[in-house]
Amino acid sequence: MKRSGWLLGLMVAGSLLVPLSLASAAQPGFSGVELPLASRFEAPTGASEQEPEEPPGDPLSTLMAPDEVYFERGGASWYGIELHRRRTASGERFNMNALTAAHRTLPFGTRVCVRNLNNGKEVLVRINDRGPHTMGRIIDVSRAAAIALDLMGVGIKEVALSLPVVTGLPCGN
Repeated sequence: MKRSGWLLGLMVAGSLLVPLSLASAAQPGFSGVELPLASRFEAPTGASEQEPEEPPGDPLSTLMAPDEVYFERGGASWYGIELHRRRTASGERFNMNALTAAHRTLPFGTRVCVRNLNNGKEVLVRINDRGPHTMGRIIDVSRAAAIALDLMGVGIKEVALSLPVVTGLPCGN
């Protein structure tokens, strides 16, 4: 039986939406308050009979435990002289002596605290480029940031990223 093109397209789109909706329910990397999948789609039963719950006092305390202030952990590397003065994805010229970094998804201009998990050193960087373009890394920092973090050796070092605006914690040693 031959199916028309629009019907086949609708079937393919529908089969792609189901896994996407299930994947968004899992929310990988989110360790905050998470509702069970069923309660997101079912209407509340007897809600008028129950007393309303008290709203949480501090939204940060409900979303993050004290040891969960980092939103991303993984490998970091640095780049410098080979890209110095070349245009970044944001359009500005890369300065290897500025405290900047490349991240895949954070908006340009975002300030991120990068912590070296090997020695505890931290530095505040500004996202101005896209990358890293290699698996196993979450951020590429400028030469100046690598010096501040003591990442100057060859290879990938383990780091944790946090957003000081969200956590309210200072960055830097």
